[in-house]
Amino acid sequence: MIINKLKAPSLTMIILIAMVLGLLAGYYSEQAFYGTEMMAKAFVTLLQMTALPYISLSLIAGIGGLQPTQGLTLMRKGLLVLIPLMALCLLVVLTGPAAFPDWPNASFYSANTVKEIEQVGLVDLFIPSNPFTAFADALIPAIVLFSILMGVGLIGVKDNKATLHYLGQLQSAIANINSLTMKLAPLAVFCIAQSALATLQTQQIDGLFVYITTAAAIMFLLSFIVLPAIVAILTPFYYREVILVCREGLITAFATGSFFVVIPLVAEKIKALLQLRHCTHQSADQLPNIIVPISFSLPVGGKLFALLFIIFSAWFSGERIIIGDYQNLVLQGLPQLFGSIFLAVPVLLDIFNISGSMFDLFVVSENLIVSRLGAVFSVMFAVSLSLLIATTVSGQLRMVWKRLLRFLVFVPPVALGILLMISEVFDSISHQYQGYEKFINRDFTTYKVKSTYLKEPAANSLNQTLTGNTLTRIAMRGKLRVGYFRDDLPYAFHNKQGKLVGFDIEIMNMLAADLGVDVEFVRIYRKDTAPLLESGYIDIASGMPLIPENMKDYTLTAPYSEQTIALLVKTDRRSSFNTWQKIVDQKDDLLLGVPEAFFYRNGIRTHLGHNNIWELASPRLLFNEKYQNIDALLFGAASASAWSLLYPNYSVVVPKPALPPLLLAFPITRHDYDFEHFMTNWIASKKRNRSIDQLFDYWIKGQ
Repeated sequence: MIINKLKAPSLTMIILIAMVLGLLAGYYSEQAFYGTEMMAKAFVTLLQMTALPYISLSLIAGIGGLQPTQGLTLMRKGLLVLIPLMALCLLVVLTGPAAFPDWPNASFYSANTVKEIEQVGLVDLFIPSNPFTAFADALIPAIVLFSILMGVGLIGVKDNKATLHYLGQLQSAIANINSLTMKLAPLAVFCIAQSALATLQTQQIDGLFVYITTAAAIMFLLSFIVLPAIVAILTPFYYREVILVCREGLITAFATGSFFVVIPLVAEKIKALLQLRHCTHQSADQLPNIIVPISFSLPVGGKLFALLFIIFSAWFSGERIIIGDYQNLVLQGLPQLFGSIFLAVPVLLDIFNISGSMFDLFVVSENLIVSRLGAVFSVMFAVSLSLLIATTVSGQLRMVWKRLLRFLVFVPPVALGILLMISEVFDSISHQYQGYEKFINRDFTTYKVKSTYLKEPAANSLNQTLTGNTLTRIAMRGKLRVGYFRDDLPYAFHNKQGKLVGFDIEIMNMLAADLGVDVEFVRIYRKDTAPLLESGYIDIASGMPLIPENMKDYTLTAPYSEQTIALLVKTDRRSSFNTWQKIVDQKDDLLLGVPEAFFYRNGIRTHLGHNNIWELASPRLLFNEKYQNIDALLFGAASASAWSLLYPNYSVVVPKPALPPLLLAFPITRHDYDFEHFMTNWIASKKRNRSIDQLFDYWIKGQ
């Protein structure tokens, strides 16, 4: 008798218990259980299988069943609800970065920094030339527009009741499939939670703590306080009802990290609530079938976290998006968010001249937890939007003053408290800038031969008589002698232990190892490079740009790397240099510095028409107090990134459109065709086996 009186736990409670058990299992296991990843993928795929047909059928049947006047009313009143609700969420999301701490940051060079991103064509995104291709490629905005137009077209068809009946039956069949699939949710959620936590790498969280914490605070504030409170104030529904109607959808969306897969479930739950509270005037009970699928393709809910990430990535990489840039971020960002956020974020990073390497952090953060936070936010936004529009259409929208007073008393202090709390948490963290340490505390990866270092050439180095070819001299000497330049980051520099390291230095170690000799490095001035090569004192020197001035003065090997032209500027002035046109427009008021190795006078004046150019013996002079009148340093992006790690209040800007990269080559003795031929083949072989690429990733990209 006692057992019969016990109430069976709800599906929501079972799913929650399964998630907790899965997290505990993942915490105490070092790897995912056998079959858990396959089970998790199968469950998510089953949900996805029903979502896309449900979106299309819901829109066609929902809109097709309206009268023309109803459709206009729905569009008008829907926009009246959508725009203020979206503006409120956007305001909260853009306010979140106010909690970011004042930490110095900078990042290593990324090839994505100079990559031209092909922006998403909004016409192709929204208007499908072939609807079947749109379905096959899951182009949600195109599918939504096609379905809306099909629904509108169906309104004007006479005797469309039979068609609507069959569409409704198909929709119900898909909803039944979704309900059957949800019976697997407890087991699937356990597998998802166990696999996610067991395979989580703790080092991935480093540096993303600020972004994830801010996103979580915004999600909690909007999803569980502001949005349900607004619904409770303006509609007959209670706060508790709003939360309960979507609880299964919230949990499943969080577990799977996808709002898309719970669209059928959320729409059916909202319809059930509307019918329970008799909010079914005319077509109001069918509105969830229209509003929820449409909201998935709109730039609302969790998609807004992509804009938060752009602001975060600028802060995290040592750049800044100031308040004045927010308008541009919204105007250019929202259209991109109609499609996939994974296509939108690289475009937005490119628009704001932020290192493309930040996209890797975006993928990591999405896989960790942000996609789950965004899915919860999207579910609650869709629920709130549907209930508000349905209430508006049915004429039941009204102000509940008692609830409003509670809202005004409770919500602002809570919101301010959350913001202050996370700000205090960030400020209490003993953050130390790691960029300098990460850059300077490195050693060779593989190629370690016996090395000696000279601070300057021998006294008689320029008076020696050149004998034999370079390969013969190296063999007789028993060592390769290499000239390197001071302040040539990241190609040649002294690490924390005082050891000479860098990209070029390790390449020379690799060359010496292949020649079977030791290596001796000699610090030289650039102006002495040609005489020291011609005297035979040095055999080769560090790389330099393949520009006409250098090609006239030296014999250069085949290119081994390249540098894209960039500018090193103070972070707070970076927006003044993000396009070449802006630079040309300011040419009479700007003073540009150029390191002597990059001083291609004719090229600079051809591209910039700029006469205010200073040649600098070393990039280090830019940071000297005497040279603070220099507005920017025209430099290679890789070299500029290295200096920004040492001076994080400076940023690297690659003005758009990016100019063709400069090739880098090693200077060698003139007319030594045997050594030139050897170096050409040697560089080609090292490129072919990716040895040079691996060193580039390590020394330049910091990987």
